[in-house]
Order: sequence, then structure tokens, then C-alpha cells
Amino acid sequence: MGNEKSGKIKITLTGSVIGYNQKVRDTAKSLGLGKLRSSAIQASTPDILGKIRRVSHLVTVETVDE
Repeated sequence: MGNEKSGKIKITLTGSVIGYNQKVRDTAKSLGLGKLRSSAIQASTPDILGKIRRVSHLVTVETVDE
């Protein structure tokens, strides 16, 4: 996760949420991630980046060209 200031980012769930508390599960779901290896494209906003920080151990992030 770099310093994505604007544009879109692709978030992929690479780790399982099994065994984590409900806040972590809810954060992953709010990012649009359900099953393992599911991906979502989100706008790079402070809200989304904060959610990514909370579940950074379970996701990979890459920038998407618009």
C-alpha cells in the first residue's frame, strides 16, 4: 500500500477472516470483499484507505489505471 492520493485501487482478499473478530469481518465486507480471493475496485479516499489499514494483513492493494 503506497501513497495513493487519487484514482482507483483494486483490493483483493488474500487471507481468511475466519478467527478474526466481528469488526475485522465487517470491515472486509464493507470494502466489498466476501470470499477468499475476491476483489473490489474502490476510489482511493481517506475512508477506504483507513479501512484497508485495519485489514492490511488480509488484503493486497494495487492501483488501477483509469
